[in-house]
Amino acid sequence: MAAAKRHIVLLLAVLTVFPVQAAQPAPPGASSCSGCHAPTGAGDGIPGLEGLDADRIVADMRAFRTGAREATVMDRIARGFTEDETRAIAEWLASGERHDAGKDDAGAQDAEP
Repeated sequence: MAAAKRHIVLLLAVLTVFPVQAAQPAPPGASSCSGCHAPTGAGDGIPGLEGLDADRIVADMRAFRTGAREATVMDRIARGFTEDETRAIAEWLASGERHDAGKDDAGAQDAEP
């Protein structure tokens, strides 16, 4: 019984120091990204976006939106989002909140978002 109490006290102490945080829900529009941008990338130059720097995602989306960066479909998709919507999606992607089990974003830094 004493051992069980010690385990409970230890568990409570750990949870106090390291509280469990729920994953943030995806912002509106974010689910449209995953159709092409799988966490590990889809190949053919389509990278995963999870874990990329939010400022980079915002800058790339702005470049697509203004035509400064050539694209097949991203220019049209980017024009569908406001700057605030883009920032919210970029910050969510950068946080890695999608938590796709067993997936990583290796090599996405060198590919076109």
